[in-house]
Amino acid sequence: MVDLQKQYQKIKPEIDAAMQEVLNTTAFIQGPQVQQFADALAKYNNVEYVIPCANGTDALQIAMMALDLRPGDEIILPVHTYVATAEVIALLGLTPVFTEVDAATFNIDVNQLASKITTKTKAIVPVHLYGQCADMEPLLAIANKYNLHVIEDTAQALGATYTFSDSRKMRAGTMGTIGTTSFFPSKNLGCYGDGGALFTRDKELAEKIKMMANHGQRIKYHHDVIGVNSRLDTLQAAILNVKLNYLSEYEQARNKVANYYDAELASINDLEIPKRSIHSTHVFHQYTLKIKNGQRDVLKKYLEDKGIPTMIYYPVPLHLQKAYKRPGFEEGSFPLTESLSREVISLPIHTEMVEEQQHYIVSCIKDFFC
Repeated sequence: MVDLQKQYQKIKPEIDAAMQEVLNTTAFIQGPQVQQFADALAKYNNVEYVIPCANGTDALQIAMMALDLRPGDEIILPVHTYVATAEVIALLGLTPVFTEVDAATFNIDVNQLASKITTKTKAIVPVHLYGQCADMEPLLAIANKYNLHVIEDTAQALGATYTFSDSRKMRAGTMGTIGTTSFFPSKNLGCYGDGGALFTRDKELAEKIKMMANHGQRIKYHHDVIGVNSRLDTLQAAILNVKLNYLSEYEQARNKVANYYDAELASINDLEIPKRSIHSTHVFHQYTLKIKNGQRDVLKKYLEDKGIPTMIYYPVPLHLQKAYKRPGFEEGSFPLTESLSREVISLPIHTEMVEEQQHYIVSCIKDFFC
């Protein structure tokens, strides 16, 4: 699905030199490369503050802690997403309120938000799924109307750009109260281990987030609030410093693959190619098809027999996961998401794909349907 080995080989001298510098100084925790990366990512994202942390799940948890969300507070999130988004809500004693997704983009359905809001609602967590932004302009308008925080989960869409009706352009993760992301190795900007970050434009909030990620302390051994231990280590920051310089190039490479898939697969009646949002660019963390007529699993097995890896994001909706089941969230509660769990399949898409690989994948899919 992702060829990290070839990607590394292309930038090996830069990566090796960056890692060697850290090894030479032995500043493995909070070395200068961490702040250098934070500053570089803030510039790339055109956001005032970036606070690195240990991983994307921690980023979500720290965001909710920093906003002083309390047990019993309700948090609205899409039901079609990775478990981490709901996991941190549950861990903090908050109440996840699942919402159906848009039929075209699979991002949170903004039209259903108002019906989910109660006196206990405190925040909305839009997940920018597969590589493009949720429809943020109307979502932000609803959040402002009801005085709700917006925590953007942009682990799959770092670098995507949303265009507002007044022509303003903003990066994924920089439009809400707080943005979060992950640098898991397979992400579009991935390190060689775990890593994450939070974004905000609010200075006081940035200082609070930074403190919470470091045991709740501004000054060592002086703990002002309850925090966590969540730091991006210096080696990972050094790697990310190098790879950030290539992020735009990586986005172009992924879009080239996606455009090829689109052109070759659009005419097949038994599948649907990804819909592109009219409001957002797409960085194609995943290239996800919908397979009709109950053929998804058969296609998956067929491609595996041909040596082609595929993934299903996600096979079991959150409301049907054993950990999150509760009365009122039975099978049939979210019919669109439940159908997606039976229909979606993601094809290989990464920065090192060559034409021969793409042609082979497309040829096998065409052979299956013909």
